[in-house]
Amino acid sequence: MKRNFAQLADRHFDVLVCGGGIYGAWTAYDAALRGLKVAIVDRGDWASGTSSAFTKLIHGGLRYLESLDFKLVKKALREREMLKKAAPHRVWLLRFGVPVFKDSRLGSIRLKFGLMFYDFLAGTLSSGQAHRHFSRGAFAERFPCLNPALLTGGFTYADAQTDDARLVLELIDGALSAGAVCLNYCKVTGFIEDKGQICGAKVQDQVDGKTTIVYARQIVNAIGQWTIESSCRLTKGVHLILPKALDNEALLLTAKSDGRVFFMIPWYGLTLLGTTDTDYTGDVEQVCVDSDDVDYLLTEVNRVLGVNWTEEDIIGRYAGLRVLKQSPKAMPSAVSRDWELKVAENGLLTSIGGKITSAREDAAQIVNTICENLGVNEPCRTNGRPFPWLPDQDYRLWKEQALAEAATLGIDSESAQWLIRRHAKRVSVIFQLIEQDASLAKRITPTLSFIFADLAFCAGNEMVVHLDDLLRRRIPLLILAKMTEGELRYLAEITARTLGWDEVALNAEFEMCAQKI
Repeated sequence: MKRNFAQLADRHFDVLVCGGGIYGAWTAYDAALRGLKVAIVDRGDWASGTSSAFTKLIHGGLRYLESLDFKLVKKALREREMLKKAAPHRVWLLRFGVPVFKDSRLGSIRLKFGLMFYDFLAGTLSSGQAHRHFSRGAFAERFPCLNPALLTGGFTYADAQTDDARLVLELIDGALSAGAVCLNYCKVTGFIEDKGQICGAKVQDQVDGKTTIVYARQIVNAIGQWTIESSCRLTKGVHLILPKALDNEALLLTAKSDGRVFFMIPWYGLTLLGTTDTDYTGDVEQVCVDSDDVDYLLTEVNRVLGVNWTEEDIIGRYAGLRVLKQSPKAMPSAVSRDWELKVAENGLLTSIGGKITSAREDAAQIVNTICENLGVNEPCRTNGRPFPWLPDQDYRLWKEQALAEAATLGIDSESAQWLIRRHAKRVSVIFQLIEQDASLAKRITPTLSFIFADLAFCAGNEMVVHLDDLLRRRIPLLILAKMTEGELRYLAEITARTLGWDEVALNAEFEMCAQKI
């Protein structure tokens, strides 16, 4: 994956996608697979907005059953099951515990029927993935982090987990392989119209300032939180990274103060806690975690835990914005997460709302519209298609072989598991790096499952422009570790050698990241 701004210069495309988040990535990949000439640009890094600020879940949305949004849940569950098969390295099973407390808003009977219906919609009612009920003692043993004195029992049910930033990156790489031109840090500064119809865009390379005009028969606006629409509503979601409290299962919890659902999820050996859901009217470039967000999450989770987390326990934090359709409902969490495509009078197609889980199906509708407008009769090819990095042979057998090879190279088992999830078949190139330099098999930091070979590969092969791209989205060290300035400087120097930064560029990149640790 390499940047080449010259590939855009004065070119004519069938489709220009503006925005490199999950919706833009799926749209570009789908359109390229149908044989269209595609370009996709993002003003920042791939998935640098909302698409790397999710709860890292591929799920139907159990809570939407309570609001009777059955259509959305069924759609998301159908996509969840497809993605687990098409991308077992990228989307993997994660079971959730739902505790029933003495003062729970929903009792065991209502939860039982809700989970049965959830399994029915997913087609897993009679499978090994179906929900299960546990007694008070059995549930407390399964989730020892909870305060057992509060429990009366509990359930578990199946959903799935992903790494959202790497999901987007793999789709961008798939679009590249299918012939698309893909550029991060490439800003659209204006649109061009001919006889009232949009026909191109002025774009500027954010790396060297060069500008060009890109001509396109159709333009898709998938810029998420930067969309200026009176019909949009922005809400903020905050997540905290805390010490390990879970093993291989997550928890779905309900906030006492407002009845909202939030999650505790195992994530790279730590705990991901979130999310909040509050209306946002501030600067979309300055979305941050404030003290109210932290107080809310810690207060609610500490009501049910056997320990008491404080702000000093927080390892990392991040915030993102959701783009929702306007709604008269006062509570942001009550607003539908469904998606819509707006078509402007000048022909601009704008994607609004949606979920990471169902983005593929929504993007297919965008490309269907494009094909209809262009007179192209090509069906969608993304449904059920193996992901770009999935090995050609049986995945389970391939994974066993890859883990065995990782062990012979001195990679610890936990790091090897995550390495395979992160890179799938491309892991063979990382193994080659270690064969040349055995020290690259070592962990970057002892407490996290990332090795130096992973860092070197990402820096040189994944369109990294800034140090923040590498340490926040390619490998989320800035989120998962409390790094010292000395540790950060060391990683910056390694990256500088790979990317050819001089001392001035190295210092600038270091300072930019140092402000965030």
